[in-house]
Amino acid sequence: MQTKTFTSGRIRRADFDASIGFLQLQWDNGQRKAYTAVPAEVFRRLCAAPNPTTFWEDRIAEEYAHAHPVDVAGTTAPAAQPSLADLFKAADEP
Repeated sequence: MQTKTFTSGRIRRADFDASIGFLQLQWDNGQRKAYTAVPAEVFRRLCAAPNPTTFWEDRIAEEYAHAHPVDVAGTTAPAAQPSLADLFKAADEP
């Protein structure tokens, strides 16, 4: 997986798996967005863009299918969501 870190703008990190065209972006607020079927050229252009956020808005946001973000080394995973079973357990159950 290729990784690009950005020091300015809203996008802080981009992770890209060229073998499956998976692109994940991490934002300055910790949010992650992921996309599938992204060509390697689009990732290359994102990394070279003077303003990656504008490039994302113009060339990625509405062009590629959304995917579920994954936990990539160095990123913060979202808090675990309780399951329905957890929500409906009796108070005395472990």
